[in-house]
Amino acid sequence: MTIMRAVRAHKRGGPEQLVYESAPRPEPDAGEVLVSVHAASITSGELDWDATWTDSFDGTGSDRTPVVPSHEVSGVVAGLGPGVTGLAAGDGVYGLIPFTRDGAAAEYVTVPADALAAKPSRLDHASAAAVPLAGLTAWQALAGHGSLAKGQHVLVHGAAGGVGSFAVQIAAALGARVTATASARDREFVTGLGAGLVVDYKNERFEDQVGDVDVVLDTVGGDTLTRSWATLRPGGTLVSIVQPPDPDDAAARGARGLFFVVEPDRAGLEALTELIENGRLSPVVDRVVPLSDTRAAYEALPAEHPRGKIVIRVREDQAAS
Repeated sequence: MTIMRAVRAHKRGGPEQLVYESAPRPEPDAGEVLVSVHAASITSGELDWDATWTDSFDGTGSDRTPVVPSHEVSGVVAGLGPGVTGLAAGDGVYGLIPFTRDGAAAEYVTVPADALAAKPSRLDHASAAAVPLAGLTAWQALAGHGSLAKGQHVLVHGAAGGVGSFAVQIAAALGARVTATASARDREFVTGLGAGLVVDYKNERFEDQVGDVDVVLDTVGGDTLTRSWATLRPGGTLVSIVQPPDPDDAAARGARGLFFVVEPDRAGLEALTELIENGRLSPVVDRVVPLSDTRAAYEALPAEHPRGKIVIRVREDQAAS
């Protein structure tokens, strides 16, 4: 048995359950890739998800403990399972690991080949690891579920956060007019991402300043979601990544509301890569911490509102990657 270093939880709970320890290195099955992890990134609320601990999204499946957290990965192909084509040992890759599998807070992880794409050449591994979950969420919300088109008006809530910072850039790249909500301290930052108007959500009511919106991306939920209906034009779309919108509110506004959970998506990653390589999309990294400090990073996350992602450095970048 080959041993690696990993962060694992042996029973369900919060960050207090995470242990930096030795663990068996996984081996790729058919259709899987063994990735030598260079960087991973963490997500708020990840340790509360049923999918993190079981093999189902609703918690009715089998317990998977001990589990490895962190489902965004950037690294180098170290091995291929049967049937995998188009990749070779040494290729730089990045991707979103399905939530019902072990994550990337480890020296090695196995990932379905169709969840990986070539790492953008403009990014180091730490920056690339900040892209998959937040980037795909924003892409699927706007380009997919929201059908956002050039010339339309989009309202992005939580625009300084992980998903929001991608959404503002993606919307601008798609040719949309972008209005965003953020704190006053983040106004200049969010404007620099491509927002034409930034509303200070702590001191201003966005519905008093914003109207005739084609698409709302809600990353906050609760009262923010409810108040967002007033900003939509008839026939507009409210996309939430927090909770299902009330269908009665949608009907009253003559609009469409939907909730979705991001999915691994090679084509979506390739679309993001194109934007990155063309200089139209840049991940925002709040800070990078070593693998041994993963628990502390998860402990700090609930009390913070970081700009962008907190990334785990598993090993140093190498020239060949």
